[in-house]
Amino acid sequence: MSGERPTRQRPGTGRPAQEVETMANDSMIRPFRLDTPEEAIADLHRRIAATRWPSRELVNDRSQGVQLATVQELAHYWTTGHDWRACEAKLNALPQYTTDIDGVEIHFIHVQSQHENALPLIMTHGWPGSVVELLGVIGPLTDPTAHGGRAEDAFHLVLPSLPGYGFSGVPTELGWENGRIASAWAELMNRLGYSRYVAQGGDVGAAVTDAMGRQAPDGLLGIHVNLLAGAIGIKDQLPAKSAQERAALDALNTFTTDGFGYFLEQSTRPQTIGYSLIDSPIGLAAWMFDHDTDSYYKISRAIVDGQPTGGLTRDSIVDNVTLYWLTGTGTSSARWYWEFGRFLAAAGASGQAPPPVSVPVGFTTFPGELFPAPRSWVESVYPGLAYYNEAERGGHFAAWEEPELFAAEMRAVFQPLRTS
Repeated sequence: MSGERPTRQRPGTGRPAQEVETMANDSMIRPFRLDTPEEAIADLHRRIAATRWPSRELVNDRSQGVQLATVQELAHYWTTGHDWRACEAKLNALPQYTTDIDGVEIHFIHVQSQHENALPLIMTHGWPGSVVELLGVIGPLTDPTAHGGRAEDAFHLVLPSLPGYGFSGVPTELGWENGRIASAWAELMNRLGYSRYVAQGGDVGAAVTDAMGRQAPDGLLGIHVNLLAGAIGIKDQLPAKSAQERAALDALNTFTTDGFGYFLEQSTRPQTIGYSLIDSPIGLAAWMFDHDTDSYYKISRAIVDGQPTGGLTRDSIVDNVTLYWLTGTGTSSARWYWEFGRFLAAAGASGQAPPPVSVPVGFTTFPGELFPAPRSWVESVYPGLAYYNEAERGGHFAAWEEPELFAAEMRAVFQPLRTS
């Protein structure tokens, strides 16, 4: 089929260098540059200034939700101190591209190491994150000699934006769950000419990376995840004998009863919450901040007190929210949870176990995670686990919070696969 098609447009997004491609060239890889219209930033500031504020919460913690003081300080900084152009320049300094896969325009950052025999690594972000949460690991992974590593530790890095997130296109049909995204990532690595590579993910990215391991496409050598997403559906079947196992189960139960609101809403009614997420920048930010207790307090300290946790700084936090706002992806990103919920329901109704992961699996548990998974739990989901480590610090956004420590984990887990 031939004929011109216009490139998808969303308010405030940058576009590929070539504005029009033919259907026959959908597999092309096109350069991407971010160029945010000034009016989009001005509109953002106007909407923040026009926010209708709720009354203050009646408690002194986050048990009623995101605290008013945190969000009001965010609003002040967002309009008077934050520089989106600095984030734009940081992104434009990196090699960015788009390519159409299975009908969706996929945006990705592709940084190749200068070191010989670098191992290709595709890393997948989650929600409410974006490629912004992974920027801090680019240097340590691609240029290890400048960050305490060796030349033989180097990676070529591919950082895609999930479909419906950030600068990627929004799916126009159902079915974009983990398996379909995993297949798209395999196609992306194939288009980039990588015949041997590894994959990593946290949060949504962990579910996608898990699916890659179960699909085991040609060239995938191994995977690493830092959230045991599979534990949520089988928590009653997991061992709970040791103190560590009982603590993990308590944390998981707390999350699925007290911290699960965003998950339930997005997995059942993403369109409903989506109207607020694309109409109010403050509503979007508050919804994104209300993810988990550990992350919330780190975000609040960074915004209110200017006290970062590693790379989780006030500017990078606001960069991430601004990216969601300018791309208008609050609703479309939430739909992944709806797809995921139906995927799990269908799998449960079938009564069939998922195919096993047939490549080596590495897992790092971070102490501030939703539930720090003990080794016995990880082995329940991934029999034959190849690598397990308990990190000394870090939480749900591990690569964002602790980029150097996270990079060291990537070097350790994938080192045995470099010569396989």
